[in-house]
Parts: sequence; structure tokens; C-alpha cells
Amino acid sequence: MPKFSLEKIVNSNRENVFDIFSNFENYQRIVPQHYPSVRVRSMRGDVSVVEEHLILGNMELIIMAKHVSQKPILHEIIVIGGDAKGSKIKQEFIELENGTKVLVDVDLKFKCKMKISVMFGKNNFKQSYDDVLDDFAKLSEN
Repeated sequence: MPKFSLEKIVNSNRENVFDIFSNFENYQRIVPQHYPSVRVRSMRGDVSVVEEHLILGNMELIIMAKHVSQKPILHEIIVIGGDAKGSKIKQEFIELENGTKVLVDVDLKFKCKMKISVMFGKNNFKQSYDDVLDDFAKLSEN
């Protein structure tokens, strides 16, 4: 299944970049083209469980995700249920002199019927996820 790493340089301070990238409560409002629906199920300290409807390329995924934050350094998303159960996304935020480097490791896993469409489909998940990150980066820079 798709496993890849991405890197972004964002022209904004680390706190701001982290706040935008990890603001899952507002994904539906700030990036509705990627997250048409988000419902927070529980929040305890730095760990939250969120029901998300994610559009990645031409695939629609309904997932239950656990978001774990270590502000302003790390934001991890572990998919605990739904179409991509077992997937993990790790976002690391590194402070630069005049911006922030965002390192992203993505390990996508799909259920049986989704695996078939992934294998035979024309999905470029790396490009699709890169587009999502570009939108977060633009929001961070404004």
C-alpha cells in the first residue's frame, strides 16, 4: 500500500504552522475541498478521536482517526477505523531561521474493496496528499 514522505518549507513561524496543520476541529471550515465533514468524538489533553470524511484524489474515505499532538513539534494521525484503518500520518515541524520545515511520513492502508480500486485506479496518493499540504501551507502563510 502507498507509503511515502513529503517535505514542505512554509514561510511562517512554527507555532502558526503547527496550529493550522493540527487544527482538525476546523478542517471542514478551512479546507472543505479535502475535509467536507469532521466530527470530534472525544478530546482528552493532547489526544482526540475524530470522525472524518477525507477526499484524497478521486477517493472518498470515511475514517475514525486518533490525533495526537505535541505542540509545536509533532502531530500524528492514526486511523483507528473506517476505510483506511491502520494508516498513519506523522507531521513533524522544524523551526527554521525564516520559516518552518514540515516533514510528513504517510503510510496508507486500505480495506479489501478499496485495495482493488487502489491497485487498478489512477490514484497518485503522494500528489493528492501533497495538494492537501499545499493548502495548509497557504493558510499558514496568510
